[in-house]
Amino acid sequence: MTSSPHDLLTRTVLITGATAGFGRAIAVKFAENGYRCIITGRRKDLLAELENELRQTFNTEVLTLPFDVRRLAEVEKAIGSLPDDWKEIDVLVNNAGLAAGLNPIHEGVIDDWERMIDTNVKGVLYMTRFVAPLMVARGKGHIINIGSIAGKETYPNGNVYCGTKFAVDAITKGTRIDLVSHGIKVTQIAPGAADTEFSLVRFKGDQERASHVYDGFKPLTAEDVAQVTYWVTTMPDHVNINDLVIMPTAQANATTIVRRET
Repeated sequence: MTSSPHDLLTRTVLITGATAGFGRAIAVKFAENGYRCIITGRRKDLLAELENELRQTFNTEVLTLPFDVRRLAEVEKAIGSLPDDWKEIDVLVNNAGLAAGLNPIHEGVIDDWERMIDTNVKGVLYMTRFVAPLMVARGKGHIINIGSIAGKETYPNGNVYCGTKFAVDAITKGTRIDLVSHGIKVTQIAPGAADTEFSLVRFKGDQERASHVYDGFKPLTAEDVAQVTYWVTTMPDHVNINDLVIMPTAQANATTIVRRET
């Protein structure tokens, strides 16, 4: 008989970028469903707030690991420092990611490019490299990479950001092939327009510019993405969701959004 995640209260999820947006909502969703949570991110104060909320609201165990997924040494140290009883990670959610700037390629800011490549691509690789062996040793686990519609199609001025998310798409497919013989599931979740810190980060704190990105339509929420991220882990053992694209009803593809006057 296949066990349901609802019945296994000691299952463990590790979520990167858990301080806000998708990552925070994903942590809440998994804790709500009985998982104990390893939450990671760079902002220690926000991690502490989330840890307190998860413990008090869901009476679950929480392990906080403040580190930067862009730094190989920090990733290796953080995963290597896990207590033995926390090394049995059932689900890894590679969520940490960002968009920086919205410039045409010939006006691109090199620092923006480096931040996106280091976070969106190297962060996924580093985390997978050190967590996947723990899953291989047990012969089970589930790796979920949070991609984007930007990894399916390009759009004006998206150049490098789209490139990093196309990389996540390819890495996810490659990881699936490499780990299938070990019984490990691998999934990509690719959201469309979502109202999180994403636009505020992309526009480097410009509240006015970020506030108009979602004018005239209802975008996805972090909770929407968290719901489907958890859902893919509830499939029977013989079922793997390879790729899941989730969009607002008003958005047909990366550039087609129906906006109505409000």
